Amino acid sequence: MDSALIPEGVKRCSLPKFLLGLGGAGIVLAVGVYAMLLCWIKGLNQTNMNDYYGFALWIWADLAVIALGGGAFFSGLLKYIIGKDELKNIINYAVLIGFICYSSALLILAIDVGQPLRNWFIFWHANVHSMLTEVAFCLSCYFAVLTIEYIPLILENRQIDKVPFFHHLSHNMHGAMAVFAATGAFLSFFHQGSLGGVAGVLFGRPYAYREHILIWPYTFFLFTWSAAAYGPSFTLFITWLTEKIAGKKLVKDNVIYLLAKISGWMIITYIFAKSADQLYWMYKTAPARGFEWTFFYSNNAFYTHWIWIAEIIVGGFVPGIILICKPMRENNFLRVSATLLAIMGVCLNRWVMVLETMAAPVMSFDTWAMYIPSWQEVATTILPVAYGVILIMISYRYLPIFPQERELNPIEPAAVEAVRNEDDNPAADEALEPAKA
Repeated sequence: MDSALIPEGVKRCSLPKFLLGLGGAGIVLAVGVYAMLLCWIKGLNQTNMNDYYGFALWIWADLAVIALGGGAFFSGLLKYIIGKDELKNIINYAVLIGFICYSSALLILAIDVGQPLRNWFIFWHANVHSMLTEVAFCLSCYFAVLTIEYIPLILENRQIDKVPFFHHLSHNMHGAMAVFAATGAFLSFFHQGSLGGVAGVLFGRPYAYREHILIWPYTFFLFTWSAAAYGPSFTLFITWLTEKIAGKKLVKDNVIYLLAKISGWMIITYIFAKSADQLYWMYKTAPARGFEWTFFYSNNAFYTHWIWIAEIIVGGFVPGIILICKPMRENNFLRVSATLLAIMGVCLNRWVMVLETMAAPVMSFDTWAMYIPSWQEVATTILPVAYGVILIMISYRYLPIFPQERELNPIEPAAVEAVRNEDDNPAADEALEPAKA
C-alpha cells in the first residue's frame, strides 16, 4: 500500500524508518499540543507575558515564520509573473514551505488569542482603524491562496491522479496558477507591510517609531522588502537540508544558483535601505524625541550594540555579498552558510521589532524590562517546527515535489532489485518498471 503511493521512478526509505522519523517529530508535536491546551484551558497565565510584554515570544515567532515564508509569494511572482521559468523546479517546495509557515503563523495567533472559539470576532467585529485588522484579513486570504496552490500537488499523487476528475482538476488549476501567484503577491505586500507598520507608528515607543511616507512608516516597506529578500534564502536552506537528509540531489545547480543570486541582490538592496533607515533614526528621529540613540543600547547587559551589528552586517551584508558573487555563490559551503546567516538576520530583525521594542525604556528615567518565556511558550513555539517537519516528510514521500528528482537520481537495475527485495510488494515492482526501462 505504501509503495503504491510513492511517485514513480524514485526511491524512498523503508516504511519502518519513515514511521520512526514521524514518531520522533510526533513526540515534540504532542508536547507542544499539551502546552497549547494548557494555554487554552487555563488561560494566558501559563505565559510570562506582563504589562511590559503584551507581545512576547509567540509574536516574534509569528513575524519570523511569516518573513521566512515570503519565499512562496516571491518565487511565485518570479516564476508566473516575471517569467523565470527555471524556478518551476523549486516552486513546488517553495509553496509547501510557505504553506507550513503561514499555517503555523495562524496557529500561533490562535494560541495567542487565548480563546480560539472567538477567532471569528476578528472578521465580524473588525477594528477598521487598526493595521492588525488588515494583517488578519490578508494573512487569512493568502493562506487560502497557498492552500489552492498546494492542492494540485496532492492531486498529483500516483493513486489520486488515476481518477480522471482529479487529474483534469489538477491540470486546470496549474493553468490558472499565474492568477493565484499575482493575488498572493498582492496580499503579501499588504500584510507583510502592515506588520512592520504596526511597530513604525508606535510614537510612544521611540525605539520602534519611524518617519512616514504619506501615512506609511518606513518599516511598512522594509518588512515587505525583507520577506521577499530572505524568504528565498530560507527555501534554499531547507532544500539543501532535505537533500542532505534524503542523501540525494533534488534540484539542479542552475536553479539553486539563480534563486541564490536573486536573493542576494534583494538582500543587498534591502540592507542598504535598512542601514539608511537606521542612520536616519539614530541621528534624526530619536534626537527629535529627546533621546540619544546610545540610550537604547546601554545601561543593560543584554541589549547592546551587538544587536544591530549582527543584524545589518553579519545577517545582511555578509550573506548578500556571498550570494551575489558568482565564485562564492557556487561554493556549496559558502552558499549554505550565507543562507543560514540570512535566516538568522531576518529572525533577529523581527525579534528586535518585538522583544527589544517592548524592553526599551520609554522615558528617560525608566529602566530596561527583561523577559524570559515560560516553558509553555517555548513548547508552543517549537510546535510549528515539528508540524512542518511532519508535513515535509509526508509530502516528500508521497507527492512529486521535485520535478528533477528522477533525472538526477536514476534507479539502476541493481537498485531496482534491492528495492523489490526490500518491499516484496508487487505494486513496488510495477512502480519501478518505468525506471528499469
